[in-house]
Amino acid sequence: MSFNLNRINPNQTQVFFHDGRFETLTNEELEEFLLQMGISEVNETIETDLTD
Repeated sequence: MSFNLNRINPNQTQVFFHDGRFETLTNEELEEFLLQMGISEVNETIETDLTD
């Protein structure tokens, strides 16, 4: 599953999936989402491309 992350403010990140869906997650929700995806660490950048 491929997706892009876009930090929209200090406590919210939008996750854009390549099939057109997106979600806005808080930092806590993002951490849980990344754990479910098997990703334990993400660079502190404004936009990061991740591919699973």
